[in-house]
Amino acid sequence: MGIYLNPGNDLFYSTVTYSEIYVDKTMLISFTNKCLFGENKEICVSRPRRFGKSMAENMLTAYYSKGCDSRELFSKFQIAQTPDFEKHLNRYNVIHIDMQKFLGRTKNVHEMLDFLQKRVLKEMKQTFSGIEPEETSLIIALEDLYGQCEEKFIFIIDEWDSIFRVHRDNATAQKEYLDFLRDLLKGQPYVALAYMTGILPIKKYGQHSALNMFDEYSMTNQYALAEFTGFTEREVRQLCERYHMSFEQTKDWYDGYNVNGVSIYNPRSVTSAMMNGIFDSYWTQTETYEALKMYIVRNENGLRDKIIRMIAGEHISINTKTFQNDMCTFETADDILTLLVHLGYLTYDFDTKTAWIPNKEVRQEFLNSIQGQEFQTVNNAIHRSDKLLQLTLAQNAEKVAEMLQEVHSDNCSVIQYNDENSLACVLSLAYYSAQDSYAIYRELQGGEGFADLVFIPRTENHNPAMIVELKWNQSTGIALEQIKDRNYIRCLKDYHGNVLFVGVNYDKKSKKHTCQFEMVEI
Repeated sequence: MGIYLNPGNDLFYSTVTYSEIYVDKTMLISFTNKCLFGENKEICVSRPRRFGKSMAENMLTAYYSKGCDSRELFSKFQIAQTPDFEKHLNRYNVIHIDMQKFLGRTKNVHEMLDFLQKRVLKEMKQTFSGIEPEETSLIIALEDLYGQCEEKFIFIIDEWDSIFRVHRDNATAQKEYLDFLRDLLKGQPYVALAYMTGILPIKKYGQHSALNMFDEYSMTNQYALAEFTGFTEREVRQLCERYHMSFEQTKDWYDGYNVNGVSIYNPRSVTSAMMNGIFDSYWTQTETYEALKMYIVRNENGLRDKIIRMIAGEHISINTKTFQNDMCTFETADDILTLLVHLGYLTYDFDTKTAWIPNKEVRQEFLNSIQGQEFQTVNNAIHRSDKLLQLTLAQNAEKVAEMLQEVHSDNCSVIQYNDENSLACVLSLAYYSAQDSYAIYRELQGGEGFADLVFIPRTENHNPAMIVELKWNQSTGIALEQIKDRNYIRCLKDYHGNVLFVGVNYDKKSKKHTCQFEMVEI
């Protein structure tokens, strides 16, 4: 048993034995078993920090490594019930490398690669007699071993992208590193499986990748690995029952990551909330908000406008294909937004090609990041939103119209009024604080159409639900009539109580907002 070659199962054992909360993700092994030796044996999985990447690697190491006996360790988990469990259990030579640790112990990438090879070769020479004592190349040693006895290896590489995050502007060092990985893994007969994880997908140079043999599973498309990206809704419900925590609040705080149609929760935050009994921003505490701010204060191709729209609750169309998979090459606003998807600050729907802020925890991080002068008018609108909600519930049409006018006037440079969609964006921003007490939906289907904005009270909120209809160069009366004529109230099928109909109109000629209310009961 070594540190890098054929490690033991100590790390995974500690996780499942001493952690108060462990969610069984061992069926990932069933997926990797199917990839062994085949055309899909190179796997690169990228996820945000604290989304369980290292735990998964420790699990795979414990399962495959010849350096331990993990039969009893896995016996109580789902993977033990599969037909191939015994076939692959502790049958392989495993090389497990954490690139971040090697990078932290050396001065540059060239020195890091030399040190890495030296440490792994030291253990290999102690285990295999067929390696020349003076050999300094890991790749040549592996090729020689395969030539002598057809020895195959499973490579498990953690923090593979740390070079691109630490040496983000050093293209020469990045290329040297990619060339090493390519020569180590591409087309080599000694590779039984390569499982590589990081935050960023594989670096591109133009439209090409030096590691194009990898199947990639990233936050823009996790494919078959969606359920292993974080905690699923079923897993979170079970934890909420166990710890007597509100599932609705857990969902509001930590859900929202849409991964190929699977609703994924932030595992770090859910675990912390359950153990502490308090809903708070746990994941974002592990990194300063300045890490987010440095990107969103830029204004490539209207980035600021898109950020404001997402803060207001909109889903924004983005093109993820031009992103170069690094932290410094940004040609468009979409490149920055794609990076934020990979970092976990946004989520992305592969089918609709849209991105948005996933949950309350991350929304708070965006608010922390826009406190500067660049977003002053947005901050003003958010700070006034509590008052606007109270005036709306009091049905003060004149004051509500005045406040909407202020939000529009303050933000007209970034939110251009040209239709009801832009009007909806301003209203969503103006009612920002209502997200704490209401679930807010845009274009919610009900009756004979889609209601523009629907506010459904959360469990602890006893104020009425609200249905808002927006009009452009028409009248508030027409807006209210449409709510009733098209029976939008049917979108509140699980709600019982008072409902406030809100009609809002913007007159382009006078540049004025008007507002009208009507209360009903269902």
